[in-house]
Amino acid sequence: MPRSPGQKLKLLYLMDYLLQYSDEDHPVTVKQIIAHLDAHNIRAERKSVYDDIEALRDYGLDVEQVADGQYYGYYVASRRFELPELKLLVDSVQCSRFITQRKTNALIRKIETLASCYDAQRLQRQVYVAGRVKTMNESIYYNVDAIHAGISENRQIRFRYFEYTVKKERRFRRDGAYYVVSPYALTWSDDNYYMVAYDAATKSIRHYRVDKMANISATGEPRDGAETYRALDMAAYSRKVFGMFSGEEQHVRLRFTNHLVGAVIDRLGQDVSIIPDGDEHFTVGAEVAVSPQFFAWLCGFGAEAQLIAPPDAVERMRRHVGEIAELYRRDGQAAGVSREASDD
Repeated sequence: MPRSPGQKLKLLYLMDYLLQYSDEDHPVTVKQIIAHLDAHNIRAERKSVYDDIEALRDYGLDVEQVADGQYYGYYVASRRFELPELKLLVDSVQCSRFITQRKTNALIRKIETLASCYDAQRLQRQVYVAGRVKTMNESIYYNVDAIHAGISENRQIRFRYFEYTVKKERRFRRDGAYYVVSPYALTWSDDNYYMVAYDAATKSIRHYRVDKMANISATGEPRDGAETYRALDMAAYSRKVFGMFSGEEQHVRLRFTNHLVGAVIDRLGQDVSIIPDGDEHFTVGAEVAVSPQFFAWLCGFGAEAQLIAPPDAVERMRRHVGEIAELYRRDGQAAGVSREASDD
């Protein structure tokens, strides 16, 4: 048979077809393969398909043959990534707060191409946390790349740093002026991504939320602060500067001073309803797991945050705070010192 146009591409089309449309539960026949090739204007005979499958096996593609009545079927038995590994990747992407929902969906679609079309459907069903709070900064995906470039090229970077207003609008710190620092590491803590860098202006190691950085670019200056960074215990640093929830789920109302709106959006998500309460405060309603960890998160804001409803949660909060306060009463403190002295 004379060679038809596209013969040089036949093996590639065959491999793609097997990878996409075959698995152990869905073997494909030679007749189906020939129909697929024909749809791409590539003529093929049964014998040439058998030869091509053997060539793919020689190349390293794990193609198995099974008997289905009077027909033989073929499928890819093992792949670079097994289905449980792909599920793990999908879950990791979906659970990452620093990746926006749009970028999450795009990454998952790419991960699905590593499985058969049938397993790809199972991966979609694996995505059960689509409503999880995600960052609002669409450029974070590229922020990480720019930071890594600064680290690998030993260059300082510049960027602007922002926070959110009560209207959920960006407000740049330092009136929009650029920060210039020497990046050394990226670290993950409390559902957020942070850059750890040396700030020459303060002569200290600082950390910055990557999703709150904008307009990142490398400078022509080499990094400084290398000795300070080498002396840093990153594990201890992460435990010290970052810090959180399980329990009965309830709808609660909270009251905060206005400058805490960014922290509230970070924890409760961009869709949280923010209601002004006078000139200096706002209230929010949210579904949370009321637990000691939730109370601790609120206590971290001191008198600038208040749980105001429902009454039973407020009462639990009052007892929680009271029990902690009891530990620090003067007579309790003295007793604690006495016990420590006797233990020594």
